[in-house]
Amino acid sequence: MLLNVFPGLLTYGIIAPLILRIVLGLIAIDLGFLKLGKERREWRELFDTIHFRPSHVFVKLLALIEIVGGIMLILGAYTQIVAIVFAIAFFSESVVEYREESLEKRNFPFYMLLLAISLALVFLGAGAFALDSML
Repeated sequence: MLLNVFPGLLTYGIIAPLILRIVLGLIAIDLGFLKLGKERREWRELFDTIHFRPSHVFVKLLALIEIVGGIMLILGAYTQIVAIVFAIAFFSESVVEYREESLEKRNFPFYMLLLAISLALVFLGAGAFALDSML
């Protein structure tokens, strides 16, 4: 049997999803604002390339999903649903950015980390200090 080095900390395990929610929420909000600002042109070109028109609407929609979803994660509202949406979105975004030359490249481990955090929240739930416990 494997012993925990700090067994007293296991009492606070419910805080782990809170930390994951805040980190993923802040990153998602940042990515959403990047799509509305610095990376807007590249994302519009991408959506035009894959025939999602009008492209400016799809860019704004994706940015809105990331910003609103990030806020919902931070608040702990509908955490598992948002985490599933983010898992799909971040996986898709990693594939698109990998294939599309015009987009600013983030590295593959970055998206795998976001995907792992999203999936962890699907299975762990919202944890402490979440609106999910009140809904």
